[in-house]
Amino acid sequence: MDETSPLISARTEALGKAYAALNRNDVPGFVAMFDPQVERIEDFGEIKTIHGLDAVRAHVLEGRRKWAEGSCKPERFVASGDRIIVRVKVRVRLKTEEYWREGLIGDVFTFHSGKVTQFCSFIDERRAIEWVDVSDSNGPTS
Repeated sequence: MDETSPLISARTEALGKAYAALNRNDVPGFVAMFDPQVERIEDFGEIKTIHGLDAVRAHVLEGRRKWAEGSCKPERFVASGDRIIVRVKVRVRLKTEEYWREGLIGDVFTFHSGKVTQFCSFIDERRAIEWVDVSDSNGPTS
């Protein structure tokens, strides 16, 4: 598939809007394109898996409520079939802390019939790329 296809452009635009929603504390807006049976996998040293839209929404709300301020800004999108890898710059200060947590993570969104059916987060973009078996030589789509 051409990495600049209208479908990929639409997906990356929708993901950009989803991150913008998350950053303004609009969790329903963030998960709006998620399938009701979405699977959420987090791998930040320990793997955590959550199933279903209600559970994923609750998990994201719980995490977002801990923020005093901050953002998750997508920096790069890489397409591989039905998946989009997003390099995300995270800069967050939690309500219980005085210092900022900063870093780059890798998110992977798997699409089926226009909905996100799987949403994975990894400690870095390299791990996300390995997850979908994509080489860095494919380059960014936007």
